Amino acid sequence: MPIGMLFGILAVMLVLSAFFSGSESALMTLSRYRLRHLANNKHAGAIKAKHILQKPDRLLGLILLGNNFVNNLAAAITTVIALKFYADDHMMVAAAIGLLTLIMLVFSEATPKTLAAAKPELLAFPAAWIYSPLLKVFYPLIWLVNGFVSLLLRLFSVNLKKNRQDFINIEEFQGILNETEQFLPARYQNMLQGILDLESATVEDIMTPRHEIIGIDLEASIEDIITDIKTSPHTQLVAYKNNIDKIVGFLHLRNVLVLLEQVHFDKHALMELISKPVYIPEHTPVYTQMLRFSNDKSRIGLVVDEYGDVQGLVTLDDLLQEIAGGLLSDDLNSIKKQSDGSLLVDANITVRELNRLTHWSLPTNGPKTLNGLIIEFMETIPKAGTSIKLHGHPLEIVKHDDNTVKLVKFLPAK
Repeated sequence: MPIGMLFGILAVMLVLSAFFSGSESALMTLSRYRLRHLANNKHAGAIKAKHILQKPDRLLGLILLGNNFVNNLAAAITTVIALKFYADDHMMVAAAIGLLTLIMLVFSEATPKTLAAAKPELLAFPAAWIYSPLLKVFYPLIWLVNGFVSLLLRLFSVNLKKNRQDFINIEEFQGILNETEQFLPARYQNMLQGILDLESATVEDIMTPRHEIIGIDLEASIEDIITDIKTSPHTQLVAYKNNIDKIVGFLHLRNVLVLLEQVHFDKHALMELISKPVYIPEHTPVYTQMLRFSNDKSRIGLVVDEYGDVQGLVTLDDLLQEIAGGLLSDDLNSIKKQSDGSLLVDANITVRELNRLTHWSLPTNGPKTLNGLIIEFMETIPKAGTSIKLHGHPLEIVKHDDNTVKLVKFLPAK
């Protein structure tokens, strides 16, 4: 065979080797979600790629067969060329093989695989059109090779079907979500995170605490009650006698405002407008309570512990805020980033919301607020100026009162 033809065949082998290496990396690094999206939009290359990737073992078998064949043939041709020039010098023949290895490493392996990692669709979709018919032509040989591979793996107790996982769990999805900061606005990240948290969140995590419940005392004078109703920032109020433990029900301001100016309006008329209270166990999942609100056509309920004592109040709006995150909640205002990189945080923020906004992992199976977490950690109420390391996060107490921490400053990580 003429020397020029041998060099021509060698060049073709190097190109084919680059094709097999690059297309393998491109097809295996394709985003399965984007591939599915493009295929649903009738992208011809994506449809082909999705089809051949349904059985990756066959595709890999074909690529490895082709790659090994062209690499071995390239080595054989290089040997023949070297013998034509240096028949009596075995060192030069070995040097030619070494030079071929270097050329293949650069031009047939590293370069195409780097390109495939950067732009997988550029190589994957055209390659899918080539591999699709080759899979049919070489199916018997591929089946035979894969059969031997499966048999060998069974000897080592490896079950491919059993160990294969085509899904991601919630923790993995949360990790993916945390890496989308540059593509997805923070408010949408918070909304998606809120949806993911529905599985573990309970009404206790998002309720308005007992001491923050705004209501009307039915034992007060009618004048004081009317004043409380007119100045209330809420559309529904808790009605109780003397203290929050003696709750009578809920009063919807829509029903009472039109009657306030009537001459005969008194406590008896007020009592007729009060609806029966709805009680919710403190460990009720958020999603379950949303369904109950929907089925019962109600929007508010009192959270009680195992002894029946009122612990807080939760509304449908609270549940919606849990899903919508920063879109409806003002928790974003509870964290203010300072010029030195530190975070000034309102200690009333819930631990779950703080984790969501900062991507931290503070424990949520204990106290529900940052204030409670700090007090539990220190086993006392710290004074302003106190510095601690809370579960790996250094902070300084900025403001406090007699029984709670009000404001803390999380120091920047060194």
